[in-house]
Amino acid sequence: MFAQPFLGELKGGHVDAVSSLAICRTNLCPVVSGGVDGTVRIWDLQNRRMVTSLDGAHSRNVSGIVFGNGIDGNFFSCGEEGIIKAWSIYPQGQYITADVDDSDDEDMDKKPRAKRGNLKSSQGSDDAESPYGPLNIYRLPSSRSNSFANAFHSIDHHWSESQFATASSDAAVHLWDPERTTPITTFNNLWGSDDTVTTIRYNPAERDLIAHCSNDRGIGLHDTRTASALQKTIMGMKCNCLEWNPMEPYVFVVGNEDYNAYTFDMRKLSRPTTMFKGHVGAVMSVGWSPTGTEFVTGSYDKTIRIFSTRKEGGTASHGAYGSNGTARDIYHTKRMQRIFCVGYTLDHKYILSGSDDTNLRLWKARSSEKIGQLSAREESSLQYRQALVQKYAHLPEVKRIHKARRVPKFIKKETEAARVQKEKRRRKETNVIKHSKPGTQKYTDEKGKVIVKTVD
Repeated sequence: MFAQPFLGELKGGHVDAVSSLAICRTNLCPVVSGGVDGTVRIWDLQNRRMVTSLDGAHSRNVSGIVFGNGIDGNFFSCGEEGIIKAWSIYPQGQYITADVDDSDDEDMDKKPRAKRGNLKSSQGSDDAESPYGPLNIYRLPSSRSNSFANAFHSIDHHWSESQFATASSDAAVHLWDPERTTPITTFNNLWGSDDTVTTIRYNPAERDLIAHCSNDRGIGLHDTRTASALQKTIMGMKCNCLEWNPMEPYVFVVGNEDYNAYTFDMRKLSRPTTMFKGHVGAVMSVGWSPTGTEFVTGSYDKTIRIFSTRKEGGTASHGAYGSNGTARDIYHTKRMQRIFCVGYTLDHKYILSGSDDTNLRLWKARSSEKIGQLSAREESSLQYRQALVQKYAHLPEVKRIHKARRVPKFIKKETEAARVQKEKRRRKETNVIKHSKPGTQKYTDEKGKVIVKTVD
C-alpha cells in the first residue's frame, strides 16, 4: 500500500511527447525512444542517461522503433513521412590511429589519436552526418505526391530471420529485407478493407505468422509463407496496440479504445479469453513480461496498470488475483501525462514508460520489492509473508488491505461513473428480457458483446 515503485526518469528527456519505445531483445542496457518531433534518442539504462540524440532523424512523428535480432546493435525507425531508417546503437567508423613519421624519432613519442569516421546518409551530403547512421533508408515505391498516403504507423522485426514488417496508411502490410530498399512482399488485399493498418507484430514462435490491427476495428492474422490472409475479427471499437505472449505464443493481448485490454487465443478469434478492466481512458500501449505471466498497460487516463494472466507459475504476491481481469498494481504520478508506450526490461524487474510530458520513467515491476541482493534470512522472511497473504487472501479484511491502491481523484470519479452506467445497462437488459416473449431475448456476457463478427 505504501510502496514507492517510481525509481526516476532517464536524464535528458525529449522536447516533445514520447511516441515510441524499443527495448533490446539481446541486451539489458540499450533502450531507444522516438518523439513526436521526429527525434530518436539512444539511452543507457544502467546509468539512466542519454547516450546520443539523433535530431532530425525523421521530419514527422516517429511512429515505430524496433531492434533487430542480432548482436550488432542495429535498430530500425519509421516515421509518418513515409521513410524507414536503419541505425546502430554503437558509433560506426570510430577507430584508433597513430600519426607516426618513421623519419623523425621525435614523432615516435606522439600518443595515438582517436579519429571519428564520417558516415553519410544515402540521401546525399545535405543530411547531417552521424556515427550512428542512418545505415540505410527504405521507401515505398509510389508516385503519389501526398506523403501521408504512405505514412508508416508501426514496425516489427522477425524474431529469428533478417526481416522486418511495416504497417502503413495505404491499407497494406509490407515485408522488407534489410539489404533491399523496397518491399519484398506486400499484403494489400486485407479482406477487402481500405482502412489504415496501425499495428503489426511477428509471432515469436511461428516463423511465418503476423498479426495486425487496423482502423476498421479489425484484428487480422497473415501467413507470410503462402502470402495469404488467414482470419480476421471485427471488434466493437478500435484496437490501439497488440503484443504476443513470449512464453505462450498462441496468445496475444490487445489494448482497446473501450478502456479495456483483451487476451485472445489465435485458434479462436470469435471470443476473447479474458477481459482486463480498470482503466478509464483508451489503452494506448501494452507490453508482456519476459515470463509471460503478466503484462503492463499504458493508458490515456495517465496511469500504468499491471495485470496477471494466470495464477499458476506466478508468485504469491500476485497469485491471489489469478486471471479475473483486475490490475494487481496501479502506477501514477502528479506530473505524468497520457502514456503512449510501455515495456518490461529483459530481467522482468523494471518497467519503462514514455508519456506526453516528454519524459521516460523507470518503475519497479513489483512495487515493494527490494532492489539488490537479498540475504537468506530476508528471502525466507519474504516468502513466509507472501505465503501468509496467499493463504488468507479470501478473508475480507486481508483482501481489502491487499488490494487497496491510492489513485487520483479523477480516476475514482470516472470509475464510479462507469460502475453506475454498467448497472443501468444491466438493469435495462433485465427489464427487456423480463417483458419479452419467452425465448426471444437472452443475456449476453460482456466478452461476447465486444466481437461484432469474424471474417475468414
